Amino acid sequence: MQNRVFVFLFICSLVACKPDSDPVFSGHTVIFKTLQLAADSVLKVAELNIDSAKRTYEKRVKIANAESPFLNLGLVNIKQMVPSIIVDLRYSSLNNFMNIDLYGDIINAYLQPDVAVKLQQAQTNLKRDHPAHSLIVYDAARPLSVQQLMWDSIEVPEWEKTKYLSNPLHGSLHNYGAAVDIGITDSLGNELDMGAPYDFFGELAYPRKETILLAQGRLTALQVNNRKILRSIMYEAGFFNIDTEWWHFNSCSLKQAILIYKIIE
Repeated sequence: MQNRVFVFLFICSLVACKPDSDPVFSGHTVIFKTLQLAADSVLKVAELNIDSAKRTYEKRVKIANAESPFLNLGLVNIKQMVPSIIVDLRYSSLNNFMNIDLYGDIINAYLQPDVAVKLQQAQTNLKRDHPAHSLIVYDAARPLSVQQLMWDSIEVPEWEKTKYLSNPLHGSLHNYGAAVDIGITDSLGNELDMGAPYDFFGELAYPRKETILLAQGRLTALQVNNRKILRSIMYEAGFFNIDTEWWHFNSCSLKQAILIYKIIE
């Protein structure tokens, strides 16, 4: 490609230097102008490729800088460890209950290495029982700075904030890379119906109320069964859930995390 560009440029320079009346060039003006246009086209394509490569590089640098708090503490990229898993970081988009992109240039999901091994086992468990299904990660490790931003940004009275978030003064297991928010997709990539969407803050999302909600007809047997599938494969892998969010699973207690891991600033 470079050699062709140089040839075109050389020919174009000749065209620029010789008048059309020159006996050598007069019969070939159209050809040389065509070659000049071709050379210009090649140059434009090369410039576009250079600009694209530059933008790609700059984007990668931004991502690396944003994700450095995870990497510096030895956390692992879930997708690299479990390629078959789906990652849809909701806080790296506007598709979350706050309607704010909180993660910015963070696009990958991270966990502590031993927690990622558990998640890998959970995906294996799911594929064993339901080969066409896959786990989908909504959130994983979360910097404490983002936790603070969420705390400051949520528009509810101060005393109600703990209904939705862990107080950054104490931190959460997400801030240690020891918790994951997760669901299941079918063979077409559609999320299984859990009766309430991710980050729905109401009793429809409460595992502890599933029996009552089922009896009341507010949850269906299929929705409850989908939750049981999720809990079953996560329990088997060593996770445990909380009783107010069907999607949230912990790898250990907060006290254990404080002793074992460093908080992600």
